[in-house]
Amino acid sequence: MESKTRTRSIAAVKKEDLIWVYDLMVRAREMDEAEIRLRRQVAFQFQLSCSGHAADQDVAAQLLRPGKDWFYPYYRDRTFVYGLGRSPADLFRQPLGKRTDPSSGGRQMPNHFAAPELNIVSQSSPTGTQFLQAVGTAEVKKLVRSLPPNPSLPPCSEDEVVYVSAGDGATSQGELYEAISAASLNQLPVLFVIQDNGYAISVPTEVQTPGGSISRTFSDFPGLFVRELDGVDVLDCFAGLGEAVANCRSGKGPALVHANVVRLKPHSDSDDDASYRCDAEKEADLERDPLPIFEKILIDAGIIDSSDGDRIRQDAHDEFQDIYDVVKEEEMPDGSTVSRFIYNPATVVDKENEPVVGGEKITMVAGINKALATEMQRDPRVVVFGEDVADCSREENLAELKGKGGVFKVTQDLQRNFGSSRVYNVPIAEAGIVGRAIGMAVRGMRPVVEIQFFDYIWPAMNQIRSELALMRWRSNNAYSCPVVIRCPTGGYVRGGAIYHSQSAESMFCQCPGLRVVMPSNARDAIGLLRTAMRCGDPVLYLEHKHLYRQQYTRAPDPGSDYTIPLGKATTVRKGEDVTVVTYGAQVQKSLEAARQLSEEGFEVEVIDLRSLQPYDWEAISSSTRRTGRLVVVYEENRSFGFGAEIAARAAQELFGYLDAPVMRVAAKDTYVGFAQELVDACLPQVDDISEVLRRSVRF
Repeated sequence: MESKTRTRSIAAVKKEDLIWVYDLMVRAREMDEAEIRLRRQVAFQFQLSCSGHAADQDVAAQLLRPGKDWFYPYYRDRTFVYGLGRSPADLFRQPLGKRTDPSSGGRQMPNHFAAPELNIVSQSSPTGTQFLQAVGTAEVKKLVRSLPPNPSLPPCSEDEVVYVSAGDGATSQGELYEAISAASLNQLPVLFVIQDNGYAISVPTEVQTPGGSISRTFSDFPGLFVRELDGVDVLDCFAGLGEAVANCRSGKGPALVHANVVRLKPHSDSDDDASYRCDAEKEADLERDPLPIFEKILIDAGIIDSSDGDRIRQDAHDEFQDIYDVVKEEEMPDGSTVSRFIYNPATVVDKENEPVVGGEKITMVAGINKALATEMQRDPRVVVFGEDVADCSREENLAELKGKGGVFKVTQDLQRNFGSSRVYNVPIAEAGIVGRAIGMAVRGMRPVVEIQFFDYIWPAMNQIRSELALMRWRSNNAYSCPVVIRCPTGGYVRGGAIYHSQSAESMFCQCPGLRVVMPSNARDAIGLLRTAMRCGDPVLYLEHKHLYRQQYTRAPDPGSDYTIPLGKATTVRKGEDVTVVTYGAQVQKSLEAARQLSEEGFEVEVIDLRSLQPYDWEAISSSTRRTGRLVVVYEENRSFGFGAEIAARAAQELFGYLDAPVMRVAAKDTYVGFAQELVDACLPQVDDISEVLRRSVRF
């Protein structure tokens, strides 16, 4: 019975496809062995074996279309990437850390692939982050097809598939569940491939997954095609993966393929699997080695003869040795380039435009809304999503409703004016919001997403720090992530308490590649947001919610082309006796304190940074050198907050100009309470600023 089934399976696959897969399997195994030899010779710094994973990877590479489909492979997917078209020379350049490595230019560890020409998106080391990004990339097709044709929109293939893979260990990450939920909800053509080799380093699958089977976990998930297959059997892989790919291409939605494979080597060359795997278990895996199993099937079927494998092995062995001999002589990266491509090398906005004279005075809320609307009108790639940002998710009811438009009404009427394809609600899953935005941005869209309160941004921190901020640098400028994250922040809002009053912007300023801005008035809110949406970099756009509708933040509408260069401060009050450096809600409080000092005969210069990363050191330095005194005012906790960096740098670089110690005014190192007395005691007040200014000028 088994023989007849296998014969039918072979007949279902083209002979040339079987030979192609076999040839790739043999060459990939030889590449693995070549890397192990070179690692033992200390020619490579690190080696991670892919042996045992070849059957499902090679079949997937044969079924999918590089340059048309999109790919988020994981670190054990080298055979798959080789099959898609990445050359052996390029695969060798990465473990050698060469400048010529096209995946990262020597910036990433081996097996962290990237190839824009093949649509392989730059991958990272954190497990599972790629799932949500793949969903975002798949969303682009759905979005583009719903919009009028426009040459600015990214090209999409009619039946494209987005492939994303991981090991069984990554299935324990919550982002897999967020991703499968979002893909199923939106019927997206995402092919999730889980290569289950039984271990997450040393932790066996039964300790990772309830019931020991991720496919069983999702077997009844609505809208999801699920297949478990024998990942060492090429014919079963052709059948199962073929069905899954066809399901995705047909528009029926996502598919989850659970391939049971084997790990024939330790997790990596630095792992001793003898410390946690017994010999009998490893011998059993060797008996399931997919290469000799498939080789025997082809020989028995008369498709190859016993000498073909030896010929391919010798050919590959010689080829890889020759490639190594050439590649090892190539240049290493120049150390002076280590800071290159942290940000967009092209300056998109280099000066502040003249504002339109006589515009209507508007609040910060209205200004942000106007900036979003004008940029959406100008650029069809801009999409806005988050929790509650739409006017009404049930579009059929929109005509009779005023619309939500965010909890602070910042996005009100955007859905009404630009449609539900470009402004829409998504689940309350912050990692999902940012991860999906990354997947859209690498493909050419310009997502503007909202985290409803800064206090709830932390589930997205891994996507922000490890993915969003790093994409351009780690891919050596091959990919970029022009995402704007809008986020209401800060305290002073009555009843906000602990989880609606946090300030912790310095944590995000420690993410090279991520720009951080915080306007203090309506005009700057418009100019900074418009630049953020155009600059080509990821930007955390912090909106102090206490300022949204304050009268003192109102300003004339500067017009639909008004922009402010990022990284440029502005002096909002001139003075000769002491410099105050501040931002956000502390600008107005500092101005009030400055007026008090003026009545006492001291003139305070107040600088509004506007951009926190990068910040305008020249503005701080030139003012402080002139006044001889510096006070930094910020709303974060005093210890380790943003102002601590400014104070430390000033003490180091401006010591010779100072007539008094650098002083700080900040929140106490505690939390914002609910009762107003606790709020007032925690956060900086005008009198606090005034008192420190007096100490400075009288020192």
